[in-house]
Amino acid sequence: MNMTEYEYASRPAKKRSFFPFLAASIIGAVIGSGVTLYMAPTLGIQQHAEKKETTSQQEAVKSSALPLEPTASTSNSNMVQAIENVADAVVGVINIQQQADIFSGASAEQDTGTGSGVIFKKAGDVAYIVTNNHVVEGANKVEVSLPSGERVKATIVGTDPLSDLAVLKINGKNVKKVASFGDSSTLRVGEQVAAIGNPLGLDLSRTVTEGIVSGKRTISVSTSEGEWELNVIQTDAAINPGNSGGALINSAGQVVGINSLKIAQEGIEGLGFALPSQYVQPVIEQLMEYGKVKRPYLGVNLRDLSEIPAETRFEQLGLPENETNGVVVTAVLPSSPAAEAGIQAKDVIVAINGTKVNNVSELRKYLYTKTKVGEKIQLQILRDGKSKTIPLQLKERQEQQ
Repeated sequence: MNMTEYEYASRPAKKRSFFPFLAASIIGAVIGSGVTLYMAPTLGIQQHAEKKETTSQQEAVKSSALPLEPTASTSNSNMVQAIENVADAVVGVINIQQQADIFSGASAEQDTGTGSGVIFKKAGDVAYIVTNNHVVEGANKVEVSLPSGERVKATIVGTDPLSDLAVLKINGKNVKKVASFGDSSTLRVGEQVAAIGNPLGLDLSRTVTEGIVSGKRTISVSTSEGEWELNVIQTDAAINPGNSGGALINSAGQVVGINSLKIAQEGIEGLGFALPSQYVQPVIEQLMEYGKVKRPYLGVNLRDLSEIPAETRFEQLGLPENETNGVVVTAVLPSSPAAEAGIQAKDVIVAINGTKVNNVSELRKYLYTKTKVGEKIQLQILRDGKSKTIPLQLKERQEQQ
């Protein structure tokens, strides 16, 4: 998708447009949220059986951060019931930041944007909510708007810019509904889904839009932690600003995705994207346990070799001017795994464990998805034009790095 422009679907606060919400998180990306519904329960299930099943599902959610339940058989006629089962677990999320008054210069807390979230667990008097990272990024405070309209204080449990996910917690005394998650890996193109969220702000809270699964994609986005590739569910259910972090559900009333992106080019409709539950699950579990996602790191600053001028590639890196595949080390952090292994500035990384990496995005994806903290890897580099293999032991990525 050349020249594709993605856009956040967070909603800037009304009458405070001089501070656009989260504009710096993803360059050229606008993330929208939508919730899809599909795969309704089998027709003919008796009312008392449905009640028993719902109770057992909620108990399961209480005992695990995010269980992925087997997807029930589908029937479009049960979509209304599925929406009703999930709607009260979808909440509004308000990003509050310090803003300076344009006339007096005085600073005060103001709502700078709104998004959506899904209550996925309740443990005692505490309820947990999953939303998008870009919905809460940069916030001084976060509040949650419950289905009753009550606004309550929320605490950020953890955030992860690369996956664009965040977990919040609130006092759960007034939480009546907890959503269950289905397995997004079983989704088929053409299946019915629905998006639930708060488009254009809290005035239209828990709006439902319906569509189908249009495809499964991998798309490149720019985040506050660099370029990343997201696995997403594509849907034609309408996703608008404010839907970010809302639920994409199937007709069984299960959440199969967290709405996150849309294509924002003029004249393009029906191209929204949700983060699949199968990828949301492990991130949520790490955020619940550690407050972050533990990823290995090298401790280097990197740049695509293709971005380096041909003359520089030849004169300073010792490479042919037409060589463009690889990743240039522009700096090495002190006491990092790379420094301990002897990696130097101007080294060009061309492979990890025998797998070629053509750019920074490919290197980061391999590192974060194919390796673990503490693992020993083999880096193939070009130093002054000569190939060399360097062993390196990965460490946990630290906050200051």
